Amino acid sequence: MNDIDRLLNHDYANLKEILEKMGRVAIAYSGGTDSTLLLRIAADVLKDSVIALTARSETTPQGEYTDAVTFTRQIGVRHIIVETHEMRIPEFVQNLPDRCYICKKIRYETIMTIARQHGFTVIADGENADDGKDYRPGSIAARELGVRSPLNEAGLTKDRVRALSRKLGLPTWNKPALACLASRIPYHSPITPEKLRQIDEAETFIRSWGNIGQVRVRHFGDTAHIEMDLAGMTQLMEPSVREQTVSFFRRLGFVHIFLDLGGYQMGNLNPIR
Repeated sequence: MNDIDRLLNHDYANLKEILEKMGRVAIAYSGGTDSTLLLRIAADVLKDSVIALTARSETTPQGEYTDAVTFTRQIGVRHIIVETHEMRIPEFVQNLPDRCYICKKIRYETIMTIARQHGFTVIADGENADDGKDYRPGSIAARELGVRSPLNEAGLTKDRVRALSRKLGLPTWNKPALACLASRIPYHSPITPEKLRQIDEAETFIRSWGNIGQVRVRHFGDTAHIEMDLAGMTQLMEPSVREQTVSFFRRLGFVHIFLDLGGYQMGNLNPIR
């Protein structure tokens, strides 16, 4: 056994111990890499004493929701869809820098209410040990409400989450990170269902090319700023792909389509700290 395998075995054992002490846990499950690993190990350890709750609203990428439904069915975990309505909250729609705090507080309060109705009082999310490096006011809301983050507690970084996911054969081990669609809209620009729809359809179109890595379509009114990994940029610049992309984006309502040569950057619209 090499050093990497020993580290991953230690990570798995550490997570198992944390989850065993929780007893019964409701996982706030998005369908992404982090929460999928957490749910899989929780299901291994806790069996029927774990449920998954997935929040769904206009801010949820449709592909992420579909992946969540598919995976929970595959592993036989009880899955509850929680309809959240942050778009009805004026403070969220105004899109101030505390937008994520407002959204997460609404989501977790709703998830906690439903979890308790099913006999679960411990809520856990998929935050990992790297997430604190980004501007995440939503994490503050989670901590205020007592939500646990077992991956973070176990010290698992994103790279180790992916490595352990691969070792366990999870389909999400190399899945690009997604996020709330509202994160593509600059602060102080109001969030609307139309903007969210444009973003989701634009990103879904780009991902349909195949394995292109990370992509974000930032929404600046009639202008779309595309952030991608280098491999995706190279593919985008192929004449036929570029022409199809421009045509599709213009049908969505974008007049100007820019490619950010700086590439994808996590939290690119967040305030400078």
